[in-house]
Amino acid sequence: MAHSGAVPGKRKEIYKYVAPWPLYSMNWSVRPDKRFRLALGSFVEEYNNKVQIVSLDEETSEFLAKNTFDHPYPTTKIMWIPDSKGIFPDLLATSGDYLRVWRASDPDTRLECVLNNNKNSDFCAPLTSFDWNEVDPNLVGTSSIDTTCTIWGLETGQVLGRVNLVSGHVKTQLIAHDKEVYDIAFSRAGGGRDMFASVGADGSVRMFDLRHLEHSTIIYEDPAHTPLLRLAWNKQDPNYLATIAMDSCEVIILDVRVPCTPVARLNNHRACVNGIAWAPHSSCHICTAGDDHQALIWDIQQMPRAIEDPILAYTAAEGEVNQIQWGATQPDWIAICYNKSLEILRV
Repeated sequence: MAHSGAVPGKRKEIYKYVAPWPLYSMNWSVRPDKRFRLALGSFVEEYNNKVQIVSLDEETSEFLAKNTFDHPYPTTKIMWIPDSKGIFPDLLATSGDYLRVWRASDPDTRLECVLNNNKNSDFCAPLTSFDWNEVDPNLVGTSSIDTTCTIWGLETGQVLGRVNLVSGHVKTQLIAHDKEVYDIAFSRAGGGRDMFASVGADGSVRMFDLRHLEHSTIIYEDPAHTPLLRLAWNKQDPNYLATIAMDSCEVIILDVRVPCTPVARLNNHRACVNGIAWAPHSSCHICTAGDDHQALIWDIQQMPRAIEDPILAYTAAEGEVNQIQWGATQPDWIAICYNKSLEILRV
């Protein structure tokens, strides 16, 4: 997948890591001093699951498992704190039954806090996803099958003895959809703190502003009310977002200025799409991955003209690609998961 004019002193284009269990969630670390570090979540259909932090040893070209810790149920999402300057503690969060915030350190990762918004403590509605605000890392939004989204405020204090470093409180909770909410993502529009969108089982994409929660805007509704599973904002142009419907082979690109009508449809996948990731450094590139064992990179520059074909295709995956992440601080690298394997690909 490399461009011609490769770097002298041949460097590998693909690095692979095989975990002890099937993988689902995965995310790149953002800290500048932790290149090629990722967190991986197991997908085992039982209570006991694992999260593993792996890092590429650039001398030996091998991934090493730095530490592994227990997690109740599979993680629906993993995300490192979006702290590209390395100012905050080295935190990662996971969603599942609750939102958990962990502090990464060798050799052990320590649970800092468990955030649960159910007043009735006997019952917890599982969290389908969450997003950590890039502009203000003290804000995290979660989406739940109970139709709500919750915006949490995190406080990161100094370490005093063994007192936990991180605590959190509910800033606001809102009923976001008529049915389960499957994904949530903050937008960079309007300062990047207050706007977010969500998708769910009612087949709609809705946009919210924390300053005016009495209104939400429906940006798109699936004509057949098929559930929408994922959404992702363009990292450079906050007008664009992408979403995928359940069991669909296409990715829908939306422009918030033209609600309700997709501005593009990316439909070269031959089986259902599972993941979407916008380039961190370019407003016109997006990567999609699916059950057809493929990861495809698209150039959407010619929108609204139809986009026929991807500009790059990677089809060597030996299984259905269930996760794709584009490294925020390493835009030359895309990570994918299939079966028990993590691969990072140079693009």
